Amino acid sequence: MKTRCTNLREGSNIRRGVVVATLLGLGVVPPSWCSPQTVEDPLFQSHDRLTLTIEAPLGTIFREREQESSYHPAVLIVGDSSGAVTRLDIQLKTRGNNRLQRSVCAFPPLRVRFPRDRTAGTVFRGQDRLKLVTHCQNRREYEQYVVLEYLIYRTFNLFTEASFRVRGAQITYVDTGAGGKRVTKQAFFIEEEERMAARNGWEILRVPGVAPQEVDPLQMSLVDVFQYMIGHTDYSAFVSESGRDECCHNVKLIGTPAGPVLPVPYDFDGSGVVSARYAVPDRRFGRRSVRDRVFRGGCLFREGVAEVLPIFRERQEDVYSLYRAESALQANVIERTLDYFDDFYVVLADSKKVDREFMKSCRAFE
Repeated sequence: MKTRCTNLREGSNIRRGVVVATLLGLGVVPPSWCSPQTVEDPLFQSHDRLTLTIEAPLGTIFREREQESSYHPAVLIVGDSSGAVTRLDIQLKTRGNNRLQRSVCAFPPLRVRFPRDRTAGTVFRGQDRLKLVTHCQNRREYEQYVVLEYLIYRTFNLFTEASFRVRGAQITYVDTGAGGKRVTKQAFFIEEEERMAARNGWEILRVPGVAPQEVDPLQMSLVDVFQYMIGHTDYSAFVSESGRDECCHNVKLIGTPAGPVLPVPYDFDGSGVVSARYAVPDRRFGRRSVRDRVFRGGCLFREGVAEVLPIFRERQEDVYSLYRAESALQANVIERTLDYFDDFYVVLADSKKVDREFMKSCRAFE
C-alpha cells in the first residue's frame, strides 16, 4: 500500500512531533503531515449497538484452540432499519492468546471472514476479516467485561485518530451442532488493522522490533499515559511477543519504514478498568492487583508526557460521559469505573504527584 504521508524524519525534532501528535489527540490529522485515505466503513460510522444472529457449529469451532485454527462455515443474520433481513454465509475461527485457553474462556474470541461480494447493502459492506470479542463465559460479570473493554477502545478514540474503532453488538449464537442451543450475549467488532492504518494515511509495519528513538514521541506518550490511566501494563511497542517474529505485544505499529512510527494499542481485558477474574497482575512491576497503576513510559518521552497530560485533563468529562451513557453497564460497574478514573485525575491535578508517578518513575532505555 502506498502512503501519501510526508516523512516526518526529515528535519524532525521532538517539538515538531509534539505539534503533530497533539493535533492527533484533538482528533485532527494535519494535512502537511499525512493525508488520510478514504475508507468507507459503515460498520464504524455509528455507535448504535447491532442486533445480530450467528448460526454455526460452535462446539466444533471451539475445539480448535491453537494459534493456527481453521475457518468453519457459518451464517450471520443481519437486519436493517426497514426490517429487511440478510443472511450472509460467513466463516468463523477461534483466535486470541490468553482468552483462547480452555481454562480461561469456554466461549473464545472469534475471527469472522466475510464474503465481500455479498456484503453490499449491509452494515458490513467492504469488510473482509474482523476480530469479534465475545463474552468468554456464561456469567453476567463477563458481559460487563466485554462492555468495559469496548469502552476502553472508545475512550482512546477520544485522544487520537490513530486508534482502533469498535462497534458493539448483541449477538444471539445458535449452535447448529447442539440441536440449535442458543445464547444471547454482548460482543464487539474491532476495526481491521490494515483499514485502521489506511484511514490514517499509513500502512501496517510488520517488523521484528523498533528502537524507542524511532517512534513518534507524542503518540508514544499518549499510549503510555493512557495505559497508566486504565491500569494496563501488558504491552510493548518495541519488541515482539515471545515466540513471534513480528513486533509488538498488544500494540500495532503504523507509519512507513522510513518513519514516522506510531504505536496503536489494543487488547485491554487485562486492565484495571476491566478487572477480569482471569487477569493476573505482573509482579515484576510491584503490582499486587491489576488495579494497581504502574507507569511504563520511557524517560526518553518525558517531554512528550508533559505535552499530552493537558489533553487528558481536557477530555475528562468526555470520558466520564461515555461511561455514564452506556446502558449495557450496571450502575455499580459505572460507579466503580469512574471512581477508578477519579484516582487518575487526582494525580493529574497535583504537580508533585505528576512528577512522582510519571517523571521520576519513567524507564531508562539502554
